[in-house]
Amino acid sequence: MKPSILIIGGGKTGAHLAQLLMDDGHPVKVIEARRDVLAKLHRELPTESVVEGDGTDVEILRSAGIRAVQVVAAMTGRDEVNLAVAALARLEFRVPRVVARINNPKNAWLFTPEMGVDVALNQSVLLARMIAEKITLGDVMNLNSGQFSVVEAKVSVNSPAADKAVAELRLPPDCLLMVVVRSDGMLVPRGDTVLRAADEVFAVVSVEQKDALLAYLGGSRLQVGPPAGET
Repeated sequence: MKPSILIIGGGKTGAHLAQLLMDDGHPVKVIEARRDVLAKLHRELPTESVVEGDGTDVEILRSAGIRAVQVVAAMTGRDEVNLAVAALARLEFRVPRVVARINNPKNAWLFTPEMGVDVALNQSVLLARMIAEKITLGDVMNLNSGQFSVVEAKVSVNSPAADKAVAELRLPPDCLLMVVVRSDGMLVPRGDTVLRAADEVFAVVSVEQKDALLAYLGGSRLQVGPPAGET
């Protein structure tokens, strides 16, 4: 069974994330307090997946089943709320994995493991990077066409990508590394960027090569491309 996920914040980002995860087979619940947003969520998601209440309220979190989930995603539009949720999820409920959205880049320094955040998603940086790549690639990459997917993968200790520069990686032919997230911050990968075990890599990859990329970064022996320098 796939990991169960609790999303705090049912706005556009949270609702879309919930739908994507449900489509992928994950058990998902969304906590939201705003009545107008709740009405929209009930139209778009299964009623049993929507929880009304404040995501920083311990009792609401308990009622949503936080003790049984593997991942909490704090996706509200307020950084102070996302930080509070992250701290509660990690320190109070010992959730194994906490992902938090950063709305204001100036607050990025607060989203640390000490605050309970495993992965901090700076949406301004990610969006800017994707737009830049989109401009560079022209019409070659259309993420809405169903031909490409944005994926997240963790570099495992056994991965052949660990301790190698990006230029040396045997990546699938239709793959672009966008962002690398590690414990000390986020960086845009260059050819000389060295991946480390436990790095979170966000990439755009063709649907056909998605599993190959995940297997490669995750430590499978599957070879997904020729060695660097070969054609």
